[in-house]
Amino acid sequence: MENIVSVAIGAGFALVGVVFGAWFSARRQDRLWMRDQKLKAGVGFTTAVSQLIDYLRHTQLGDGGVGANELVGRMQEARSALYLLCSEDTVVLADALARRVWRSRPSEGAAEARAEHRETLDLLRRFTQELRQEIART
Repeated sequence: MENIVSVAIGAGFALVGVVFGAWFSARRQDRLWMRDQKLKAGVGFTTAVSQLIDYLRHTQLGDGGVGANELVGRMQEARSALYLLCSEDTVVLADALARRVWRSRPSEGAAEARAEHRETLDLLRRFTQELRQEIART
């Protein structure tokens, strides 16, 4: 009788271990999936924003490059993913960056244009830093 009780207790502990291991593994997989999705959305958003900045400033993309409408579409798609996956702080920065980029146009004064470009790049750096921290917390 003692053997049966010992075996039952051992089997119970083994079962608890298996259940806990499966739960822990599933949580880890969920976190890794979430991290990967945030990374993909962030890369897509940052890439589209950078290309749109260059396009609107006419510095790198020529007439044969991707059009502004397609870049805006990519930016919006990635921003939608950020809305679904990221915290409020990251989403607020993404919104501010998207509005700023869309408002930026080549201006008459070179000094004014450079200052505006620096501010936009600063906002892009802040967004990237916030996203990096959020991904690290995931």
